[in-house]
Amino acid sequence: MNRFSGKRVLIIGAARQGLALAGYLIKQHARVTLNDRQTREQLQAVIDRFAGSGVEWVLGDHPFSLLENTDLVCISGGVPLTLPLVQAAVQRGIPLTNDSQIFMETVKAPVVGITGSAGKSTTTSLFGRMANAEIKPPRRAWVGGNIGNPLIEFVDQISEDDLVVQELSSFQLELMTTSPHVAAVLNITPNHLDRHADMAEYTRAKSRILSYQDATGIAVLNHEDPGSWNLKPMLRGELVSFGLKKTGYAGDQVFLDGNQVTAVIKGETKTLFETSLVQLRGKHNLMNVLAGCALALACEFSTEAMIKGVEGFTGVKHRLQLVRVVNGIGWYNDSIATAPERTFAALQSFSEPIILLLGGRDKNLPWLPLAEEVHKRARHVVIFGEAGEKITTALGTTRDGDYLQSVTRVETLQDGLDQALRLSSPGDVVLLSPGCTSYDAFKDFEARGEAFIEWVNNL
Repeated sequence: MNRFSGKRVLIIGAARQGLALAGYLIKQHARVTLNDRQTREQLQAVIDRFAGSGVEWVLGDHPFSLLENTDLVCISGGVPLTLPLVQAAVQRGIPLTNDSQIFMETVKAPVVGITGSAGKSTTTSLFGRMANAEIKPPRRAWVGGNIGNPLIEFVDQISEDDLVVQELSSFQLELMTTSPHVAAVLNITPNHLDRHADMAEYTRAKSRILSYQDATGIAVLNHEDPGSWNLKPMLRGELVSFGLKKTGYAGDQVFLDGNQVTAVIKGETKTLFETSLVQLRGKHNLMNVLAGCALALACEFSTEAMIKGVEGFTGVKHRLQLVRVVNGIGWYNDSIATAPERTFAALQSFSEPIILLLGGRDKNLPWLPLAEEVHKRARHVVIFGEAGEKITTALGTTRDGDYLQSVTRVETLQDGLDQALRLSSPGDVVLLSPGCTSYDAFKDFEARGEAFIEWVNNL
């Protein structure tokens, strides 16, 4: 008898995480109800997939009647804890959890968890490559979580000798009470303030990745990011840090020494490899490489595995992805940049003239720092989507001495692409780096990026 057998479990949110968890709980003989605000017509393909499984569907609304005789409420990442149905569950004393917490409670293998406001997908993918280079069959490295597939789908296949690499968002972490053995906080900067009440609440959610480590745990922190480094007092175990420069803090760390990625390991300095091996654009991506090496150091990987992970790695899809060069114009897809800070980093990755596509749905984040950078680095800006007025106000008009020549506002991304094509010349870069979520027009940043790729490939 397992702990879910016969239990009445309500899953709120029928997207990727909720569906993966439903599949797992069905195998555990739980009595599953899936609830989503979408209609039956919108979810018919998913409903058909679960035909005969015994899942009950309640769609179009979140009625409180769902809580009657319910033993457990599982919340998907896109569902805020402020949802009245969730608040009612708390008031009735019904436990809350999510797929990541159930995975952490169930998995037998050690887990490396990675979070941060920016760079976590790239770092997770890069470190996953290092893990696959280090770990030899029959052992296996499993990479997923907030990136790729929810790992709860595979928990029964993961053996105790394997290694799990899991990307974790603040949405997943805000309910978690189990920390990974190795936990990285890459950075903490303003993000998701449309979901979290303020930076303090957002930081608390991120810090939960460390909160439940014991003395055997290892934390990986960015010694150049105050948000990450300020979590140091809460550590119970070991610390490995990373940054562009060496820190005076005693302990294992990874940093740059000229053009060499260098580590201090138990007081001894060791050169790992030259930065010429890194094929990713931008200083922020160098930080991601250093973070990956710090994680490898924490897991006692060989230098050879680190090199194999970095060598040939050109990044993740939708992150500064070169789609195509057409008539001397480079078209780059950075749809994953859903915060102004990520667009700021993207701008700093190019020396070519930039036509920048900005827009989507705002996350209640500050735009002025990016606006100043745009005036210095973008030749033309095309603004689209729901947040158009806010972004236009932040940018203002072109000024004497600016590099920026024009700011154009359009309705949709498609309109923006047409305008960017008209503005571009050979030698330019057209950069989709929206600084916003996609939810005003697309189901996620991937769908937005795929639309961009399709349009560019049809040029």
